[in-house]
Amino acid sequence: MARTAKYYHHGKSPAAWAGSIAAAIGFILAAVGSLLGPNWPLVIFGAAIVLIGALATMVMKAMGLGQP
Repeated sequence: MARTAKYYHHGKSPAAWAGSIAAAIGFILAAVGSLLGPNWPLVIFGAAIVLIGALATMVMKAMGLGQP
């Protein structure tokens, strides 16, 4: 029997949640880092968190945990 992916309505998938939370944390860190001087290591770390969240979202979507 063919296994069908679960349908998630309006971005309520685990992939969407993981990406949104990672992006929010990354943007907050980058914003705080830019206001503190700017503190470039913190800004770069926040940007890296945003990119890791985007990659995690794509991987989770490919695993079937996202909206098709």
